Amino acid sequence: MGIRTKSGKNGPSLPKGMSGIIHFAAWGVLFCMPLFFTGRSTESITFLTYLRYIIVPLSFLFLFYINYFYLVKRFIFRKEFFRFLLINLLLIAGLIYGVHLLMNVLPEPPGMHQRPEHDLADVIRFLIGNTIIYMLVAGLSVAIKMTNSWYAAEAAQKELEKSRSEAELQNLKSQLNPHFLFNTLNNIYSLIAISPEKAQASVHDLSRLLRYVLYESSYPQVTLGKEIEFIRNYIELMRIRLPEKVRIEVTVSPDIQPETPVAPLLFISLIENAFKHGTSNAHPSFITIEITQNEQQIDCLIRNSSFPKDGEYDKSGSGIGLSNLRKRLSLLYPEKATFTCWQEDDTFNSRLTIRTD
Repeated sequence: MGIRTKSGKNGPSLPKGMSGIIHFAAWGVLFCMPLFFTGRSTESITFLTYLRYIIVPLSFLFLFYINYFYLVKRFIFRKEFFRFLLINLLLIAGLIYGVHLLMNVLPEPPGMHQRPEHDLADVIRFLIGNTIIYMLVAGLSVAIKMTNSWYAAEAAQKELEKSRSEAELQNLKSQLNPHFLFNTLNNIYSLIAISPEKAQASVHDLSRLLRYVLYESSYPQVTLGKEIEFIRNYIELMRIRLPEKVRIEVTVSPDIQPETPVAPLLFISLIENAFKHGTSNAHPSFITIEITQNEQQIDCLIRNSSFPKDGEYDKSGSGIGLSNLRKRLSLLYPEKATFTCWQEDDTFNSRLTIRTD
């Protein structure tokens, strides 16, 4: 049985304030266009010439931002497309007429040739051409506004998912800590009748483990070195009550990098499960734990003899641990963790691999 976790990819997003800079730069280029070409002309641009030029860009600006800040939100987001189109056509008609009036009111720059008379066909072509240009401006405003809204919705959704994930992780950890304590107290309880001295020492060892569980594990990540030290202490605590027939081997690769950050308490569920199902007071049994690391991943392989408990009479609750482990991996290491379990004859194997790249 294996589990691989998946996650959505973060969509691209603009840094805060970048959108305003892009708007300013785009309109700045449009309004400064005549200045870019004055050096190639024998006539220098005058205030009157520039004033006549910016009338059209100003009308573009007005149409763009009345859509961007009001009409898209008022009509498109409410799916009132016909009213949106009608209002834009009326606006465009008004802007074309207003631009025409201003061009006639403003005096023509010296040297400008008198415009020839236009017939009806020329007027219609002029109106259609200008309407198309204004509609493209309005369409660009809609596209940019909708894209920005999509980014905002995507960011809000990801923030919501993050909040839900954090809440679920906190809930899982709140289940894991009492579960760990419950199992360990059971072990100490079994020692009281056999060896009160060992039980007393075990309580002291348990206090160290609880300090790690309650304080260190409250952080999102701990170092791999601390996690391995916690595992060793836990195994020593468990070893006290086990008979001599149980063989326990722990191998930690010398290539382990102790400062590697990992989520806390990931491996303990597997180890608890091995002690629960892999040891017997009546038969020879074993548990082997191998923890290795290379540049790409951390690998924890656990093999143990198999003595499955009857679920109906098993009150230890250790089944909670593996279920929580799967859920935590899906939240903490999407696409980076693999957890598999398999049976080979009388040996049960479990492997947890975490990519660190």
